[in-house]
Amino acid sequence: MAWVILVLSGMLEAVWATALGKSQNFRRVWPTVIFAAGLLLSMAGLAAAMQSIPVGTAYAVWVGIGAVLTAAYAMAFGGEKATALKVLLLLGVVGCVIGLKMVG
Repeated sequence: MAWVILVLSGMLEAVWATALGKSQNFRRVWPTVIFAAGLLLSMAGLAAAMQSIPVGTAYAVWVGIGAVLTAAYAMAFGGEKATALKVLLLLGVVGCVIGLKMVG
């Protein structure tokens, strides 16, 4: 169950990171609310997962999931240019996250 919580928390990291970018330095209300809620839930899930998963592994997986999803969202919807190299490198991060799960 800790791994499910960790994956969901990593997904919420992407939510709060994206909302932070859309909040315009906390001047837009709804992105700011989404940022705060996503941050709180993401951190709570990370903390809960760390009760069963080693801190280094949990943090690396959490950051990896959040980073890949945030970058993918930005490329799909945020105007960030998607290149074959960026996609390949993000797939490398996904491979590392999967590897950490397999050895952890």
